[in-house]
Amino acid sequence: MVGSYDAYQPLNTPIEIGPDIWIVNGPVLQWGYGIPIKWPFPTRMTIVRLPDGGLWLHSPTRPDETLIAKVEALGPIRHLVSPNLIHHVSIGAWTKRFPDAKIWASPGVRDRSEVQFTDDLADLPPEDWASAIDQRIARGSRVLEEAIFFHKASKVLILTDLIENFEDQRLHGWLARIMYRLIGVMAPHGRAPRDLRATFAGHHDQLKPTIDWMLGCAPERVVIAHGKWFEENGTAVIRRAFDWVRG
Repeated sequence: MVGSYDAYQPLNTPIEIGPDIWIVNGPVLQWGYGIPIKWPFPTRMTIVRLPDGGLWLHSPTRPDETLIAKVEALGPIRHLVSPNLIHHVSIGAWTKRFPDAKIWASPGVRDRSEVQFTDDLADLPPEDWASAIDQRIARGSRVLEEAIFFHKASKVLILTDLIENFEDQRLHGWLARIMYRLIGVMAPHGRAPRDLRATFAGHHDQLKPTIDWMLGCAPERVVIAHGKWFEENGTAVIRRAFDWVRG
């Protein structure tokens, strides 16, 4: 393990950030990019209550009994969403507790996970949540295609790894600091890591329509899974963070 990161507080508690939308700050995990060295990653789940009262969980974080009780108090859990092929690790634990929930697979995740997904995410939202949440899939990467969501009522855009935004004061360990600076994900100027950006090389034309869609949504805020989320100026954040695509 190289370095550590101070978890965001309160931990494992739904925090309301708008009408029918909450975030949950999860534990700091260690991620190895497929190599023995592990880097610290704070985690974050987003919860939306749909018009039918059911809950939509985006990138569910590691559950415990206290968190489950707090989430259940918001409504019945109907949808568990893997937004990309990396974000599936904790879904299995949720499916065991909520076997009637639909489990949504992102592109490629079925080949990497033992989770028994029931449905697949597409380039447009399913009827299950189309009235409340719009979506697109960011295409063009040779490695990772991510589903992006826009909650209409709160004007919150929900991303996962296409923007990471690590705060220096929370990050401990000189090697981790160097690493995150090198890959270009330090706050307040977080964006997609350089290694992820490289996987879109030669295919920016496939990604650009999704960037244009995000800007067209005119988001006021941007929630991300790793690091400090953006509580204001959402449209400007997207324009800056994806200038490597738009030129």
